Amino acid sequence: MRPFIAPSVLASDFANLQQEIEMINKSDASYIHVDVMDGVFVPNISLGLPVVEAIKRHAEKPLDVHLMIIDPDKYLKRFKEAGASHITVHYEACNHLHRTLHEIRSLDCKAGVALNPHTPVELLKDIIHDVDLVCLMSVNPGFGGQTFIEHTYTKIENLKKLIVQTGSKAQIEIDGGVSMANAAALVEAGADILVAGNFIFTSKNPIETVNKLKNIK
Repeated sequence: MRPFIAPSVLASDFANLQQEIEMINKSDASYIHVDVMDGVFVPNISLGLPVVEAIKRHAEKPLDVHLMIIDPDKYLKRFKEAGASHITVHYEACNHLHRTLHEIRSLDCKAGVALNPHTPVELLKDIIHDVDLVCLMSVNPGFGGQTFIEHTYTKIENLKKLIVQTGSKAQIEIDGGVSMANAAALVEAGADILVAGNFIFTSKNPIETVNKLKNIK
């Protein structure tokens, strides 16, 4: 199967955000990946609710909102109202993850869980049936342009085994350092969705780059 591609607008030109979103609309991307950072859970501050609302006004692709924030429960409804179709929270940031996931689903959004590089996939065993998406961080969250962590391949394989063994329908998303150099291996290992930021937005032809990732063999 061909992977779903989710360009990360964190790497886009914010001064020309409408044009960047329109570019994604014209590409073979399946989602628009939106990284929300609070400067507490991760050492960076990115865009917030007003920007998500602005993106939604021009987006023709579903918004895949990745909350890298503490206390995400406080903001779930507001991000849904801002336009999110997928909401992903971090395992490490949720005290009551089962409740959080069910709250996301009650908002008619797909519920995702992100794992930092140091967090083992086995911790998802008891809630994997409540998850629509598992986002494996293949870099340490907070900044774009980082080097891909090679251990991610093993994590994908372990997560895929857990999904198959439990009969879960969760998809596997990879976020960080994705490029043509590793995309095929990631899909071969079991990845369903590839998030790419700098690799797409700094390329000479972003639409062509998205399409190449989509048709990786």
